[in-house]
Amino acid sequence: MKTATLASIALAMSVSVANAQTIGVSMSDLDKFRTALLNGVVAHGETVSGLKLVTENAKGDNELQKKQVQKLIADKVDAIILAVSDGDLGPQMTKMAADAGIPLVYINNVPSNLLDLPENQVVVASNEKESGTLETKQVCALLKGKGRVVVLMGEPFHAAARARTQDISDVIATPDCKGLEIVERQAAYWSRDYADQQLQEWLAAGVKFDAVIANNDEMALGAIRAMKKAGMPMKDVVVAGVDATDDALASMVAGDLDVTILQSAVGQGAAAVEAAVKLVNKEKVPRENNVPFELVTPENISKYLPKSQ
Repeated sequence: MKTATLASIALAMSVSVANAQTIGVSMSDLDKFRTALLNGVVAHGETVSGLKLVTENAKGDNELQKKQVQKLIADKVDAIILAVSDGDLGPQMTKMAADAGIPLVYINNVPSNLLDLPENQVVVASNEKESGTLETKQVCALLKGKGRVVVLMGEPFHAAARARTQDISDVIATPDCKGLEIVERQAAYWSRDYADQQLQEWLAAGVKFDAVIANNDEMALGAIRAMKKAGMPMKDVVVAGVDATDDALASMVAGDLDVTILQSAVGQGAAAVEAAVKLVNKEKVPRENNVPFELVTPENISKYLPKSQ
C-alpha cells in the first residue's frame, strides 16, 4: 500500500483551479481540534484561486452527517472532504460518493473500509501509531519506567481512540516500561467535562495514580481541572495528551501539562484540500497521506508556540 507524506502531495501555494470548482466539507462535530481542522481546510482553500468551499457541521449526529453528504452530492459539488466521528460510517459514505462519481477525501479519521476505497477516494490523517507511542514513551521516561497509570480514551468507535489506546498498552509491554501498570481506563469521549467528571469519580473512589495518559488534550485538561479542584499538587502527577492545542500549550507553559503531541490541524487541512483538487483534476493521489506527529515537552515548547492550534 502506498503512503505519502504531506510534502509529497503538496502543490505550490499559488495553485489555481482551471474552472471554478466547489468542495463540500462535512465535519462530524466542531470541538477544539476539529474546529482547528476545519480552519486549516478553509485557510488553505482560500489560497486556491477559483475554489469555493461549502462547510457543514453534523454536531455529533451520524444520521445528520449522512443527510448533509447526500445534500452536497445533490448540489453536485466537485469533491467532498469528510471528517467522520465513526470510522464504521466509511462504507456508506464511500458508496454514496462513488455512486455519484464524486471524489472523497477522508480527513483525520480513517474509515473502516480503508483497504477497499476506490481510486478517487483517499485518506489524509496522521499515523496513530506515532501519537500514542510518542506520548506513552515520554510518560514512561518521566516515571523512570515505574508507576500507576490511568487512561482516558476518546470515543470507543473512533479509529484514533482505539489506536492510541492500543499504543499505550504496546509501550507498557516493552522491557523499559513494563513497570507501568494501568489501574483504570475509561472513555471520556474527547471531552474536557467528561474527563473532569471521570477523574473526580476515580479520586472519590480512592484510586491512586502517578500519571494520566489521555487520547487528546481536552481530556488531559479536564483531568488537570479535576485534580486541581481536589487539591492535588500537579508536580506529583505526569499528565499527557495529544493535539498540542493552544489551551494545552498554555497549560504546559503554566507547568501543569507535561506531554502533548502535535497533530497538525493546519497540515491535515492543507493536505486534504490539495488531495481533493488533485482528484477533481483526475490526478493520482496515494490512498493514505500521512502528516507526521511531533513530541512537545516543556523543553522544546518554544518552537511549537507559533504552531498552536
